[in-house]
Amino acid sequence: MDRIARDAASIGALAEPVRRDLYDVVVGAAEPVSREQAAEALGIPVHTARFHLDRLVDDGLLEVEFRRLSGRTGPGAGRPTKLYRRTTREVAVSLPERHYELVGGILATGVERAARDGVAADVAVRDAGEAEGRRAGAQATGRPLLSVLAEHGYEPREGDGDVVLVNCPFDAMAREHTELVCEINEAYVSGIVEGLGCADEVDAVLDPGEGRCCVRVRRSAG
Repeated sequence: MDRIARDAASIGALAEPVRRDLYDVVVGAAEPVSREQAAEALGIPVHTARFHLDRLVDDGLLEVEFRRLSGRTGPGAGRPTKLYRRTTREVAVSLPERHYELVGGILATGVERAARDGVAADVAVRDAGEAEGRRAGAQATGRPLLSVLAEHGYEPREGDGDVVLVNCPFDAMAREHTELVCEINEAYVSGIVEGLGCADEVDAVLDPGEGRCCVRVRRSAG
């Protein structure tokens, strides 16, 4: 929830009308904008523009650079001007949590491999899903499985020794391309399990059900 809270706070910053207008000024400019330029564009005092622009920086929506606008250097050139530009960080909030960029990346990797190596597309996509899951699991080594699954949007809940995944992070795509996306989900969760090093303890299996993800994590027999 930390990432969701951070991104929600960033988006919430734009609810303030002056702040939103200043953001639009910066985004619409061809070059980074000074507080004086932003203030002039909206007809507001410079100190007001400075306050809101710096809040947008604090909220992760803008970045700052310093540059002498005159192009002069050396003694007498004056202090560099503080300039604002849009951050490269992407901000998005979806509730329930969705990760369409992840499934898109898995599909792209699989399709590229299928075309390059002559591998069947479904096999290539599954392999890509497992590989991406292993990377995610390896990066979280030492953490509990439920915590990692929750971080990736699955909303895991324990019951009868198994772990039910309440939420599908790829829900809209799963509704349109159910078999394909379910295979990706199973491969990705299997990869996470393997990357975490707990494949001897649990298995990710397809177990579709109404109102939840198609994958269930089951305790391994024995």
